[in-house]
Amino acid sequence: MQNKSYTYILLFLLSSCTFFFKETNDGIPVARVNDTYLYYDDIKGLVSEGTSKEDSILLVQNFINSWATQQLFVAGAKINLNESKQEAFNKLVTQYKNDLYSKAYVEALVKRSIDTLVSNEEAKAYYDSNQEVFKLNEELIKFRYIHVDENIIDFKNIEQKFKRFNNQDKKDLDSMAIQFKSYSLNDSIWIKVSQVINKISIMTPENKNELLKKSNFVQLKDSLGLYLMQINNVLLRNDTAPLEYVKPTIDQIVINKRKLELIKELEKDITKDAIKNKQFEIYN
Repeated sequence: MQNKSYTYILLFLLSSCTFFFKETNDGIPVARVNDTYLYYDDIKGLVSEGTSKEDSILLVQNFINSWATQQLFVAGAKINLNESKQEAFNKLVTQYKNDLYSKAYVEALVKRSIDTLVSNEEAKAYYDSNQEVFKLNEELIKFRYIHVDENIIDFKNIEQKFKRFNNQDKKDLDSMAIQFKSYSLNDSIWIKVSQVINKISIMTPENKNELLKKSNFVQLKDSLGLYLMQINNVLLRNDTAPLEYVKPTIDQIVINKRKLELIKELEKDITKDAIKNKQFEIYN
């Protein structure tokens, strides 16, 4: 009979999904474990709008059961754990709460005050002073490529423009790109060789040496078509990574350093202000 009544209560709650979005705060209990109560307001936002009545009931039932299980474990712990253990746990809870509040407040202050712009000059200064940190652990290249059908019209013209690659050739190839299976004509940025191998199916770890020859033109063919590749520059493992490649990493390092310095200043200032305003004092 009790289970039936419980189900009727849930059906009443869930007869309209909008119930969970109403501003109701009646303090009516849904469940109790010893002297601890779970109220309607605690489950008000539990069910998303549009959820079926059956799913809503199941969701609420599961939530209540999980809540009850947790409360029972806590109650059992309070009975069975000795006072010193409980005191240690209470200190941990208090410390965790203080840490959460402090961290949130400090992060808000830092976010409001931190300068997140790193100039090229500052980045270069850090780079020049820490080049040993920026050794490559994989190869980088600057290259361009196009992948075309083997029977594409005017292939010789495309090949010529691809190899010569003056300003007009770039514009022409861009306008032809709809005919290409895939392509990348931006050969001014560094890219990992592993990414090239993943992107271009004909390239494999076994033939990747073709990509590691500076100023090398490569033309390969498979059942999917023809591949034209021009390698402009190469950096090998243990070479120093170029500044433009590691600039985002340097930016993050510099910003994190600023954050740590700012947090130290905030910690000093908040204590000084508290002493000045007689909010903080140490008794001898």
